[in-house]
Amino acid sequence: MSEVKEVINTVGRRKTSVARIYMKPGKGDIVVNQRDFKEYFPTEVLQTKIRQPLTLLESASDFDIYVNVKGGGTSGQAEAVRMAIARALCAHNLENRPPLKKEGFLTRDSRMVERKKYGRRKARRRFQFSKR
Repeated sequence: MSEVKEVINTVGRRKTSVARIYMKPGKGDIVVNQRDFKEYFPTEVLQTKIRQPLTLLESASDFDIYVNVKGGGTSGQAEAVRMAIARALCAHNLENRPPLKKEGFLTRDSRMVERKKYGRRKARRRFQFSKR
């Protein structure tokens, strides 16, 4: 009889980036938008951000992770992927929740870009004022 493998589907968001991941038991492959994550996120800092929840729980080689990410820039996308992975690890085993929560991987960072206001150069920067 064939063994049915459990696939966990979660979403992570950061700024305007949205990451949807599919995690299943495997040998530790991470694929982002049909490319290896080291190719998609070339810098070591972004690769470390993605691996943080896995290294915290020492389960880096236990799961295969497939990611669809869109919107925003590379840093926002990496943090969205990190949040989605942390949520998937919680869904897999509830004992993983306290350490991930303590590190802040399960908290949605609500900071967004402030809109530009009329009569100003940027969101808060005013035009130069000359008294005389």
